[in-house]
Amino acid sequence: MVNKLASQGRSTAYKLIGLQTLAVTLVSLIFFLTNGVMAGLSALCGGLISIFPNFVFATLAFRNAGASAAKEVLSDFFKGEALKLVLVIVLFWVVFKTLDVIYLPLFVTYALAIVLHWLSPLIFKSKKVG
Repeated sequence: MVNKLASQGRSTAYKLIGLQTLAVTLVSLIFFLTNGVMAGLSALCGGLISIFPNFVFATLAFRNAGASAAKEVLSDFFKGEALKLVLVIVLFWVVFKTLDVIYLPLFVTYALAIVLHWLSPLIFKSKKVG
């Protein structure tokens, strides 16, 4: 039961990350075609700054599940969220220090990935485990 719950949560999270990746790729392609290479690269970086930490969080947060592993689940969520926040800060710092990005495409795709995450309960309906 515990593994089934954890794998279902992980699977749903990975589906969301796949959707985010698809949306960011399409928007980055649009920026590339309309505004050039640097705009497309900036858009791609913005999306990856959101997507990569989400992937790390999903991997950590859904290692355990169930009432018998409640302390581990809580600990994994706190660790995952802390690491996610640190990764976002570090990735923004690296992008700003190493690339001459265009801010609008960068923040548009970053925000797009976040909004898709917020809308995920509407996009992916939960299935009962049992």
